[in-house]
Amino acid sequence: MPVRRRDNVLTWLVVGPFAIVLAFPFYWMLQTSLKSELDLYNTENNPFGWGEGSPTLDNYRFLFSDTQYAQWLLNTVLVGLAVVAITLVVSLPAGYALARLSGRWGQSMGVGLFLVYLVPPTLLFLPLSRVIAEVGLQDRLASLILVYPGFTIPFATWLLMGFFKSIPRELEDAALVDGASRLRTLFWIVFPISLPGILTVVIFTFSLCVNEFVYAIAFITRSDSKVVSTGIYTELIRGDVFYWGALMAATLIPSIPLALLYNTFLDRFIAGFTGGAFR
Repeated sequence: MPVRRRDNVLTWLVVGPFAIVLAFPFYWMLQTSLKSELDLYNTENNPFGWGEGSPTLDNYRFLFSDTQYAQWLLNTVLVGLAVVAITLVVSLPAGYALARLSGRWGQSMGVGLFLVYLVPPTLLFLPLSRVIAEVGLQDRLASLILVYPGFTIPFATWLLMGFFKSIPRELEDAALVDGASRLRTLFWIVFPISLPGILTVVIFTFSLCVNEFVYAIAFITRSDSKVVSTGIYTELIRGDVFYWGALMAATLIPSIPLALLYNTFLDRFIAGFTGGAFR
């Protein structure tokens, strides 16, 4: 066997089982979402096969016609985009200032910011719930947009600070000597080089907004203001009745864009974490 072909076979032997394990949840969600309720609860059916009434799109029709799932998706996207924008606006200049302009105190302050991120969210949601109620933001998406940056900005600043430190200072000095301002140097030299770190912050922040549950369920109880993580849990599980087909369909829909996003920017995502974490 040629060496190249043998290496390919060995690679697939190692990677194949991991790929099957990682892809299986997506397959299971897709298959379950296309089954009818009778097939799901029939114990005589093969769980890996199809029953008499499958496949069907009834679960997807139920999601978009009998629930406010489309509104939950829209709310999630709006919250995610707003939090990403706020996080970038604050963490980019903060990370650069700590990396370049703060002298010997920058590293200590960066570590302090990261320690803030490590505070468990479960310690804060009760007092924050009181604050949100007092300022009149209960049952409004603005409550999540206000609170989430408190968890994303410390981590993003720490990560970007490490990434900015990896950029040779000579590049900025050369631009300043050529007459560029500090602001222009940031936008034309520093930020483009730091794109892997910025993409890492965007992906991390948006994923947190999609997956976060504690604050979303504590701050928002009105159905049309819920996000996906809480809407699925509260509206598709009613007492001891589980709408398994609709649950799997509702979980699968946001999972596919996130998986594609991670896969598309995987190299830059890894470069962002490794470039910012070990500097």
